[in-house]
Amino acid sequence: MKKIVLTLCFVPLACFGMDDCMSLKTAPAGELTLKQVIDLGLCRNPQTAAAYLASESARFSKNAGYANYLPNVSGSASGSLPYRNEEWGDWSWGASLSASYLLFDFGKRLADLNTLAATWRAAGFDYDESVQNYIYGIIGAYYALLNADADVRSATSLQAVAKTARDTAQKKFKAGVVARADVLKAETTLASRDLDLERAKNNREIAKGTLLAKLSFSAADDIQIADMASEFGSAAENESIDELLATARSRRPDLLRATANTDAAWHRRNSSFLKNLPSISASGTLSWNDTPSESFNAGNNHISGSIGIRASMPIFAGFANMYGVRAATANYDRALETQRNTEDNATLDVFSAYQNYKTAQKVLNQTKALLASATESEKVTAGMYKVGRATMLDWQTAQSELVDAEKQNNAAKYDLFIKRAAVALAIGDIHAGLITTQDMGKENE
Repeated sequence: MKKIVLTLCFVPLACFGMDDCMSLKTAPAGELTLKQVIDLGLCRNPQTAAAYLASESARFSKNAGYANYLPNVSGSASGSLPYRNEEWGDWSWGASLSASYLLFDFGKRLADLNTLAATWRAAGFDYDESVQNYIYGIIGAYYALLNADADVRSATSLQAVAKTARDTAQKKFKAGVVARADVLKAETTLASRDLDLERAKNNREIAKGTLLAKLSFSAADDIQIADMASEFGSAAENESIDELLATARSRRPDLLRATANTDAAWHRRNSSFLKNLPSISASGTLSWNDTPSESFNAGNNHISGSIGIRASMPIFAGFANMYGVRAATANYDRALETQRNTEDNATLDVFSAYQNYKTAQKVLNQTKALLASATESEKVTAGMYKVGRATMLDWQTAQSELVDAEKQNNAAKYDLFIKRAAVALAIGDIHAGLITTQDMGKENE
């Protein structure tokens, strides 16, 4: 499938100010393109905002992991007033400053930092997946509204055809050419077309409400969107399934997240093992105290301090460390299996989306041919009825076939857009499933 790059504003401020978009009570006036609808939705959507904040939390946790490479410094101050033999003594004052620095721990702090970094990457891919899934939902709602609009237009034109048939039957009945039954049949068909139009308008309102709800507006509001009149979907645009799978491996968020989670589990296992090895630290203290001279161990403005090297190693902790290593190893093995399962599911998703898109291409071409045939058949049958070479039943049949052809063609046209976006979602590149009005103009030239 040919990629048509569309730069989306994943940071909502790019196209709508945060304060501006969140303060909107109704959808913006004027006709909105798909890109503008997506930008507005990303600015207001709480689900993607929550995923972004989760990613930020993981990033800050990762940054906190660098603290193990810096010294720990702490200070304290004290003041005391002794009481002995029913008498209060003099105040004693003191202050101290201590510092420690981890010199060597066999790489445990590096393993901890790598765990946090992999967790942060996984959270970032989770945010990416949330954004792409939300955009895909917007695309579906957008095309559903366009499809509903097209159905209303089709129902309106078919209602006009039914009115023409009714008027023609009335004229021929008054001229004594046909029986009253033709007029009744034509009026029945017109009533059916009126009902179809009302149903189409109701479906359009539901589709419009669905899109508005996804944009966090009231479903009772109004919104105007631009039609996607582009012609695309030729076989020449199709990439091979191997090319799509290769793209999915490098871009699909759930695959990348599974890889990052596996990396995090691997480093976590290493950290659990390294916890059983010695660590060496340097430490130093500096203290000052002002104790009255009559007090025990008194010193006037006495300053003291120390420096040292400390080595520590866990010897026995009730087998907790041993079981911790085994648990971390099991979690790593589970992450590997989860990654393999994710890869299998991704392959199936890409294959299914690709086959559905190819089928949608064929269905659209078939419905175009069906619509052209049904349109011509209705015109010919109408002409034949006017000269008495066809019955009203023939004309009604032709109109019914035209109704079905119109609906199938409308559904196939916008279904192709959705299936194209589904392929893009399956490979993790939702941009490839979108086109702009500029692209439509180029393709129609």
